[in-house]
Amino acid sequence: MSSINLLLQTYKPGIPKRYLLFVAAAVWTFAGGMLLFRGFTMLLLYPQMLWLKIGGSLIGGIIFFVLMFSKISYKHTHRIINLQHEHPCFFSFFNWRSYFLMLIMMSSGIFLRKTGIVPLEYLSVFYVTMGIPLFLSAFRFYYNGFNYQNVSTKLTSDN
Repeated sequence: MSSINLLLQTYKPGIPKRYLLFVAAAVWTFAGGMLLFRGFTMLLLYPQMLWLKIGGSLIGGIIFFVLMFSKISYKHTHRIINLQHEHPCFFSFFNWRSYFLMLIMMSSGIFLRKTGIVPLEYLSVFYVTMGIPLFLSAFRFYYNGFNYQNVSTKLTSDN
């Protein structure tokens, strides 16, 4: 092993895969919770048709969860469990592509909120709609972290 690789391995913040699932769960919980908090805070500023907005967000969030986020969280769980190292880097709960997408999504949300291009009344519905599947997806990571032995046996045998 080269001295650079040895240096990187020495200072790499490696953690067991099981704990990496909990890190992913915490990040997804934080992201979903933040969007839900901001979305509901903005919703309360514009209470007209509040129940329609909440109902539409709930339906949209569940649809996003079923059609997209459940598959995304499954892929991340599968990838984490099948990582080559037993103590992967703390930051490997996402791959590079996901970090890039997260950066784009966060930047877009902040940009839309700060510029007022989309009125807060409508942006709030979008925030809640996106917060729901993120928050729900976090539970897959929690579940798989708590049931790591059973899940890792199943997912490694699926390869």
